[in-house]
Amino acid sequence: MAHFSTLSKQMKHRDRDMVPKVLVQAMFGLMLSAIALVAYDQLSGRPMDGVLVQSPVAAERMITLTGTRSDGVVVYDKNGIEIGASSDDKAGFIDVIWMSVNRERIVQDVTSDAPLRLVRRENGHIAIFDDTTGWMIELIGYGQDNVAAFARLID
Repeated sequence: MAHFSTLSKQMKHRDRDMVPKVLVQAMFGLMLSAIALVAYDQLSGRPMDGVLVQSPVAAERMITLTGTRSDGVVVYDKNGIEIGASSDDKAGFIDVIWMSVNRERIVQDVTSDAPLRLVRRENGHIAIFDDTTGWMIELIGYGQDNVAAFARLID
């Protein structure tokens, strides 16, 4: 029984020293500072920065993505003519979009092979719309090569 008592005392001291009190206080201070900054920003009425400004559509093309994860994805235009593939140089991002579209269709229980709308906006941004599910992605911040994979399809 004396052995258990000694072990219990050791564990109390060890648990107290595992996370220093100053570190816990600093963590809560940082958290409260972040909340205060967000609250100030919301209550001050400042306009939101970094919000996407949707520009009018300059060009549009209907595309269909067909393929498998192992063989890659082929892009067809509305006439069924192949216009690109994920196996093309620096076009692997087409696979990512294809998987995202398929995932959204599964989530919404839509069994459709309906085409997607590939859009170039007047400001040069590229967007992809799936009208069957309402899914949409603006290709901003995905890297130059990834955006170029779709930009080549609409030029």
